[in-house]
Amino acid sequence: MHAHERIAEMVNERLTSVDWDFADSSAQNLVHSIHPYPAKFIPQIPRELIRLFHPGDASPVADIFAGSGTALVESVAAGLPAIGVDLSPLAVLIAKVKTTPLQTKLDPIARDIAGRAKTATAVIPKIPRLDHWFKPEIQQALANLIEEVDRITDTATRDALKVAVSRITVRVSNQESDTRYAAVVKAVTANDVLDLFISSAEFINRALTEEYGGISSKIPSCRLVNRNILEISPDELGCGIGLLVTSPPYPNAYEYWLYHKYRMYWLGMDPIAVRTSEIGARPHYFKKNRQTEIHFEEQMGRCFWLLSRAMRPVSFACLIVGRSIIHGRHIDNTQVLKRAASSHGFQLVGQISRQIQRSRKSFNPATSKISEESIVIFYFGGKS
Repeated sequence: MHAHERIAEMVNERLTSVDWDFADSSAQNLVHSIHPYPAKFIPQIPRELIRLFHPGDASPVADIFAGSGTALVESVAAGLPAIGVDLSPLAVLIAKVKTTPLQTKLDPIARDIAGRAKTATAVIPKIPRLDHWFKPEIQQALANLIEEVDRITDTATRDALKVAVSRITVRVSNQESDTRYAAVVKAVTANDVLDLFISSAEFINRALTEEYGGISSKIPSCRLVNRNILEISPDELGCGIGLLVTSPPYPNAYEYWLYHKYRMYWLGMDPIAVRTSEIGARPHYFKKNRQTEIHFEEQMGRCFWLLSRAMRPVSFACLIVGRSIIHGRHIDNTQVLKRAASSHGFQLVGQISRQIQRSRKSFNPATSKISEESIVIFYFGGKS
């Protein structure tokens, strides 16, 4: 039996030892629920992949499409350092908060901020269609909160409180829900905004305390990079990565920037910059000079080239992928990834399907109909 065949046999034995459907996936640590995020994978998936395929040394786990940091949290929980990259500044902020133990309790600080915000008169930022989506008193309350949060000097505390504001932004807006852009009348007042902010901060405090065991906990390092993965250099990613666990954005699937559009605006971020560079976003596949799965293959090829410079020899890259539907054509993204990986020293050695437990809606109806995804394992033997 050739070495490649032995590795493939070992990988598939390990894959089939787990029921990847995780039918009861509702029970999870609070830290994973700190902030809503579309299409994030359930923590059991990276947890099992780390257990099965990390080399067992101190090498870091990487997620190059980190999103809100599920894989990073699981890496840290396993006692391993982690590296995450994401285009969205909000995603990086959330992931950073999820992987950073608190140095002080948020509850009293949040109450103090809300008290000052009650009488403040902060300048309301210029945000497109602000009056359509936010009542005047809600605008003022949010502006006051953010101004007071920005006065906090401790970075970790300030970041956690920004996430507390972001967490309630859609709830206090006129937007019907996270996944439905329809304006509705909500009986929300400025006082409700302040009360919800306090509750949000209390929840984040409780979640982080549960995860890391209290103030000043020592955990493995988690480094986050807010960059377009297609523009990042090998030096920025680092070297010696022992395992990749990631879920690349599918072509013509989620529009992450749209999901978080007003959250980003309120926090002074630029959602339009995210939209322009977002891999897989639906608009790229419907414009005049539209993209196809070939563009996705080229983009993933650039990612595998980068990983070939960053991962240690004899390691695994684990990707969670689903099929895409582009103008009525069903795209097998596993085959796209196989082609993209092959010229950079990565060999497909394992694959298993899992059923997606549907409990959330999506901005893209076509995506919401997809009920199955694949866990795909590539072996990296060294630079090609």
